[in-house]
Amino acid sequence: MLIRFGFEIDIECASPVAMLLALSTHSQLEGRMIGEDFVRLPPQRRRSTYLDRFGNRITRLLAPIGPTNMWSDCVIEVDGRPDRQSPSAAQHPIPDLPDDVLAYLLPSRYCDSDKLTNEAWSNFGGFPEGWARVQAITDFVHQHVTFGYQFGRADKMASDVFKEKAGVCRDFAHLSIALCRAMNIPARYASGYLGDIGVPYSGPGDFCAWFEVYLGGRWHTFDARYNTPRIGRILMVRGADAADVAMITSFGGYELKHFRVWTDQVEDGLGDDQLHEMLRTRPDGEPLVYQSSARVA
Repeated sequence: MLIRFGFEIDIECASPVAMLLALSTHSQLEGRMIGEDFVRLPPQRRRSTYLDRFGNRITRLLAPIGPTNMWSDCVIEVDGRPDRQSPSAAQHPIPDLPDDVLAYLLPSRYCDSDKLTNEAWSNFGGFPEGWARVQAITDFVHQHVTFGYQFGRADKMASDVFKEKAGVCRDFAHLSIALCRAMNIPARYASGYLGDIGVPYSGPGDFCAWFEVYLGGRWHTFDARYNTPRIGRILMVRGADAADVAMITSFGGYELKHFRVWTDQVEDGLGDDQLHEMLRTRPDGEPLVYQSSARVA
């Protein structure tokens, strides 16, 4: 399966602003890429890229006074299967966990699992350890929380989501992660592209958050917002919670002028030359504004 994915973001700054952009696909993403996935910018914008401690590809940018257009657009070939299901995946005793997994048992900025211990054990202590318990947590969050962009805010903790029963996709993930950690299940935050592939159209594109748990010797994907295996999930970032992987971390003020995300299945049978040609125009058919800076491989 071929999926075209990308974004276009316009910002405007009243003074130069240093930024960290978590807008590229993860360094461990699997799948054949047509074109190159990196943050495209107008000429003369200062930019560099590095890998953070989670393997995320972060772009450093000094946004100048005035407007800046940021975008990315490419095609990836994936297997087209829904999220892998492993109902027999077992929970590890803490002494048996790998060293690099232990940090995902601890409270973090938005996942205040220490405040949800009683709620977690009273609601899910009766479920078998492992996959069944994580699925019970996912089912609960899916039913307990109402989705709505009006419910999102920058300072909302998992315990707030539990009490308020409303939030955006990152809040679904944060509450699920916190409840898992409260029950000694390692869990981490993930975000990326997730288009309406194999499901009814749900509205304009956006980035999506989900979570991963460590069971049976590997990490598994769960998604409390949708609570169903999905096709075409494209990983961008991982972290303890959203504080580690904000889309834009700015050291100064800016105004968001335009935001657009696309994740669309491409028709079968197109050759590489046709795909490269397709990437020379925006998904709406308009020519790329900064085509001269778009290094299409």
